[in-house]
Amino acid sequence: MFNPTEFSSFQWLFVPLVIFGRYVVFAAIAYFIFYVWKRRDWLYLKIQQRFPTPMDYQREIGYSALTSLIFGVVVWLCLGTPFHIYTRFYSNIDQYGLGWLLLSIPLTVLVHDTYFYWIHRLMHQPDLYRRMHLTHHRSVNPSPWAAFAFHPLEAVLEAGIIPILLIIMPLHPISFLGFVTVMLVFNVYGHLGYELFPAKLFHHPLGKWLNTAVYHNLHHEKFQGNYGLYFTFWDRCCGTLREDGLNKEYP
Repeated sequence: MFNPTEFSSFQWLFVPLVIFGRYVVFAAIAYFIFYVWKRRDWLYLKIQQRFPTPMDYQREIGYSALTSLIFGVVVWLCLGTPFHIYTRFYSNIDQYGLGWLLLSIPLTVLVHDTYFYWIHRLMHQPDLYRRMHLTHHRSVNPSPWAAFAFHPLEAVLEAGIIPILLIIMPLHPISFLGFVTVMLVFNVYGHLGYELFPAKLFHHPLGKWLNTAVYHNLHHEKFQGNYGLYFTFWDRCCGTLREDGLNKEYP
């Protein structure tokens, strides 16, 4: 039976390829639908009307490939080496119950949202921004390929959430896979360059807490504010939310 908790150190070495492969699949699907197939039909959903250049795509894919490798190495260090005894990675669902399995995925997202917000704000300190985060912000008008386009040192910091989650909470392989899938999908959506949600969502009592593509695209265009990943909670609480990109009425 397929059981990642019993993988050998050698088997975990394939994780970088898996991470990069998943990134390519999700980003390629989004790129084909919005930038090729429906490029003209859905142009009214485009946040910035211009499109990235071929050089932008090449740069984004190159850095994302390197980030995938770094993420994979961090997973290998956590689960494919003796360090795994310090994690709470488990295989038997009955050990913590189905309820915890279902709850653990949104909990990982909440923890990651907090981690990402503060790491992201740190990356905007002048020295760190110039040395690291500027690599990601070269995508002023991002595409789905920009999802993982980080400087290698920033990629290491971004991957720091992996050992944190594996140490602080019990995670079943299903939970871990669910978390990394949500992270990838939200990163691709945030850099999509198209807004998929209607304008009324931004003012809905619940919807206003979701960090949409418009919010993150505005961060890339203006360079400041909107530091969250999944939600606007920390931006709203810390006064870093900017909504000057919501003047366009999406369907």
